Amino acid sequence: MIAELEKISYDDGGGFRAEYINDVTGLWHFHPEYELVLSIKSNGTRIIGDSVELFDQYDMVMVAGNIPHCWNYYRPENNLPEKHGIILHFKLSSIGDALLSQHELHCFKELLNEAERGLVFSVDDAKYAEKYFIQMIDSKGIEKMIGFFNIINIMCQSRKRSCLCSDNYKLAYDERGNKRMSNVYTYIRENYFKPISLEKISKVARMSPVSFSRYFKKSCGAGFVEYLNRVRTNKAGYLLRETEYQVNDIANECGFASISNFNKQFRKNEGISPRDYRAQFK
Repeated sequence: MIAELEKISYDDGGGFRAEYINDVTGLWHFHPEYELVLSIKSNGTRIIGDSVELFDQYDMVMVAGNIPHCWNYYRPENNLPEKHGIILHFKLSSIGDALLSQHELHCFKELLNEAERGLVFSVDDAKYAEKYFIQMIDSKGIEKMIGFFNIINIMCQSRKRSCLCSDNYKLAYDERGNKRMSNVYTYIRENYFKPISLEKISKVARMSPVSFSRYFKKSCGAGFVEYLNRVRTNKAGYLLRETEYQVNDIANECGFASISNFNKQFRKNEGISPRDYRAQFK
């Protein structure tokens, strides 16, 4: 589950980019820009840092720079409606410290700090903000900026926003640290269906088991075993939704040692049993 660095291009030379989402990919990636996503006609599973949650129509999220994230969409008949969401990227430097230091933008600064753990807003907030997201796509110059600040105002005024990542989650960009964690994520992605001991994964990171455990939890916000179970559970959720495989076979394919352990871990992460989870999508 390596996070790819994505380069955001700004065709008009500005610091704000808004566009419709038409793709169905679920690339695990990060970038230095802040990201706002409004899902209008789609649902699925979103992963932001150490948060893994189901999302539905009118899901609105704000993510700070360098937090790895992805959206895995449910695809009825392998298709998704066009323009099923809107994505907005902006550079913090485009706003500037001088403007952010003004008293009137104090609530915006607080919002930016909270976004370091990812933020999700209510359906009502999302529906209210939709017209301003569209305004940003359809306009340029001052009108585009007005749309942006209208969205930010809705987010600042929201009383139902909540953080997504755990309290101790913090992933600052660090080339050496990200390289080490990239190697770990790659190994997990390619071997999650096999037994992976702490000793084995510590060797991948070239650290002692004790040092690795501390480092992984600090970087990811979750212990290694907890994270591995989330990866396995996430894959199992996909197979439960998209295939007719037997539950026992899915447990085995995703690396769970027994069906009882699979049921326990799945219920811990999703809140319901694998069979009840599958029933939701029939």
